[in-house]
Amino acid sequence: MPQSVVISVDAMGGDHGPSIVVPGVAQAAQALPGVRFLLHGDSARIEAELARCPAARAVSEIRHCDKAIAMDEKPAQAMRRGKGSSMWNAIESVRADEAQACVSAGNTGALMAISKLILRMGAELERPAIVANWPNMKGVATVLDVGANVESDADQLVEFAIMGAAFHHAMHGVERPTVGLLNVGSEDQKGHEEVREAHAILREAKLDFDYHGFVEGSDLAYGVVDVVVTDGFTGNVALKTAEGMARFFSNEIRTTLTSGPLAMLGAMIASGALKRMRQRLDPSRVNGAPLLGLNGIVVKSHGGADANGFASAVRVAINLARSDFRAEIDRNLKSLTAAAAKDEASKAGQDQGAVE
Repeated sequence: MPQSVVISVDAMGGDHGPSIVVPGVAQAAQALPGVRFLLHGDSARIEAELARCPAARAVSEIRHCDKAIAMDEKPAQAMRRGKGSSMWNAIESVRADEAQACVSAGNTGALMAISKLILRMGAELERPAIVANWPNMKGVATVLDVGANVESDADQLVEFAIMGAAFHHAMHGVERPTVGLLNVGSEDQKGHEEVREAHAILREAKLDFDYHGFVEGSDLAYGVVDVVVTDGFTGNVALKTAEGMARFFSNEIRTTLTSGPLAMLGAMIASGALKRMRQRLDPSRVNGAPLLGLNGIVVKSHGGADANGFASAVRVAINLARSDFRAEIDRNLKSLTAAAAKDEASKAGQDQGAVE
């Protein structure tokens, strides 16, 4: 039997609120049995949607609240005024052990700030990271950070590598994921000091994944590694660029295939293949970006996601709740700390010997 879990949901988050969240919950409940949901928000609006989704009603409990955090609200304001909101209460349920994970399509900055305030960071971790599931020629890669941290030092990049590898193992079943650091070239001397220092640490560390070395921007599409690590500034620029190019290609294909009778005939003949390609490039297939590094599981759904997209984010939360990825992160952090302590002791011994 599948492991029973409870997922806490911010039902008011995103561009559409309960009208998308509840059908998404219904889809996830039908696909993954043994799950119950706590739906936080306006009980009247949630109840109206549950009346149309019996699959969700059967496994859901409504937790009423009057407040909701706006999509354009600044994180500092959300932290000051957000207590008692649907987002705040959904995260609080994880802290109180009422639920094993939280899902929200709400304001990203507010979700990050409130999650960090309520759940705190995991032991020995400095900052959380936002993960993106990145389609490529070989399947799907894990890319982080894609927006939580504008700048990251070497130690934080190493932490991202550990968190990303554990996430990829949990979500995609790869026993020893391959990890690469995003850089401007593959040579050891390329890149700024922080990325070169992180490269040196990962190359020497003995962790539960295989460190590949540096990867370049083109390698994201080729699928050279399972996990790509970078700072949030670079990762977010890469993500937005990829999203824009995907829309550009989609529009170009649509324009080309409707340019004349013969093109339209060809489109009809190839409709099955074109549909599969569209599904492959559809962001909702891999919607659901966990905020890694917290003392609890929080998954961000795209604010404009439809029911399919929100269901995808819920499935990410369920799969993480049923995995031991947080324990894997702890094991690798302890191994890294022990190795660093041993190296420091060795250096101290060498210095003492030189003095004598």
